Amino acid sequence: MSALSSRLGALRLSAINRRRWANFKGNGRGYWSLWIIVVLFVMSLFAEFIANDRPLLVGFKGEIYAPVLFDYPETAFGGAFETPADYTDSFLRDAINADGWMVLPLIPFNFDTIDFNLGRPAPAPPSARHWLGTDNQARDVFARLIYGFRISMLFALALTIVSSIVGIAAGAVQGYFGGLIDLFFQRFIEIWSGLPQLFILIIVSSIIAPGFWTLLIVLLLFSWTALVAVVRAEFLRARNFDYVRAAKALGMTDTGVMVEHILPNAMVATVTFLPFIVSGAVVALTSLDFLGLGMPPGSASLGELLRQGKENLQAPWLGFTGFFAIAGMLTLLVFVGEAVRDALDPRKTFT
Repeated sequence: MSALSSRLGALRLSAINRRRWANFKGNGRGYWSLWIIVVLFVMSLFAEFIANDRPLLVGFKGEIYAPVLFDYPETAFGGAFETPADYTDSFLRDAINADGWMVLPLIPFNFDTIDFNLGRPAPAPPSARHWLGTDNQARDVFARLIYGFRISMLFALALTIVSSIVGIAAGAVQGYFGGLIDLFFQRFIEIWSGLPQLFILIIVSSIIAPGFWTLLIVLLLFSWTALVAVVRAEFLRARNFDYVRAAKALGMTDTGVMVEHILPNAMVATVTFLPFIVSGAVVALTSLDFLGLGMPPGSASLGELLRQGKENLQAPWLGFTGFFAIAGMLTLLVFVGEAVRDALDPRKTFT
């Protein structure tokens, strides 16, 4: 009888998930936004193969080289030095083309490549050589946009995942046990949320060189509280349900009840917040980079691109590129969040 009940429960859950997926697909704006953001993110993961000052493949005197993956000395291509080959050097390129061939990426510039053959003062406007122009250091804007998008998405996803785990655990403990644990936790969260994040970031950046992991840890200290209230409310509501009492009566531990019975129901409300948390993390990193408190100088950053647009009003392509990139990312993430929210809402059905 129990096996039949569990099988019927699995079928019912499968039917619920099918309805949710149908509702999500029915929201065409959110469905296609998810595809667009996923495709762009996957492409950015292979940014080195799209925008790089190193060739993808080099054929030289019958040998095949992959400079995009490995470092080779200049002597491997007829040079005179044992230093790593500089493929932007015209002498080295002529030597390779004389006795072989090379396949360049779609954008032959890395995010930190300085174009010494620009032929005009930087920042240079968009051209056939630089599709979105260059910044004030003669670096290709399109290449920096691709790498900056990747850093922003990786940072936002990492911050969302880690902060969600901590926030869900804290909210679950508060809601399930209640009492003094809940009381003290709530007072702690109220005090912790009132701390000035910007001042703390300024202090940290003056002591420790800012970087990806430094910013992630500092922002994690404050972002984990975003989901605590939602999870706490779900656990407070469900801890006295009959199926929870039955599980306790059968001898299941508190951890087992929390993880196996209450948490799946709480995750329905939690998942709806995740795309919005991702967009908030993107905004946080962009804001810090814009203020000069984010990634180290020279890093590919959307916030740094916006700051250059502010400082170089005579080069409007910098500001427009940064604005449309940030606006596009946030719009897609918000559309996905709305679609997820509607898909998990049993009152809404798309046809």
